[in-house]
Amino acid sequence: MNFSSIGLLRNLRKPGQQFAVIGLGRFGRGVCETLHNLNYEVLGTDNQERLVAQVMQDQLVDHAIQLDSTDPQALKEAGLFEFETVIVAIGNHIEASIITTLNLKEAGVPVIIAKASSEVHKKLLERVGADRVVFPEYEAGCVLARSLTRPAILDRFDLDPEKSIVEVKAPSEFDGRTVAEIELRSRYGLNLLALRCDEKFEINPSPNQRLHKGDVMVVIGANKDIDRLPL
Repeated sequence: MNFSSIGLLRNLRKPGQQFAVIGLGRFGRGVCETLHNLNYEVLGTDNQERLVAQVMQDQLVDHAIQLDSTDPQALKEAGLFEFETVIVAIGNHIEASIITTLNLKEAGVPVIIAKASSEVHKKLLERVGADRVVFPEYEAGCVLARSLTRPAILDRFDLDPEKSIVEVKAPSEFDGRTVAEIELRSRYGLNLLALRCDEKFEINPSPNQRLHKGDVMVVIGANKDIDRLPL
């Protein structure tokens, strides 16, 4: 999800934070490109020279190194153990994914995010120390289903399986009413973080701010409550 358009990710990021991405396939490239576009410093690694050269040529990372991530000495020499957050984007080679995650965990990397290809793979990654495991294909399917059934929701950031931040078009029921009058918190259990009017976002809008057709609301809350919005 690209929340850079409304500045939320930029406000939350830590100055000088760096990321390392191990595995430069489609998922790893996407992670590198998004982080790089958000002005984070990114190191990309892969065991294939072609993929390493490609991300450098496409300017998706600040640095790229070819290495075997199952070799802890190679990871150490490349400085991977010094990163606060490392993303293990090796999804289809389960053994390499698990060994890499274990190497990072044993070296004391604070945050390890790993891609899984199955439930068994997920359990093994968690067992060896992954702090978060993602299923890109599954999550993409969920996003597609939501976009087909809830087209008014323009973007979504899942905080956990039950709560999200969404960017949503103001429904016609809210047209001409103020923030206070729509009673977002009392009626729907949601909090309004920002409101976009005329391509400009206002953070924590005034209760007297009036909504109009075409406005975009950024709300946070439980998914079951978001689903109750009259979209």
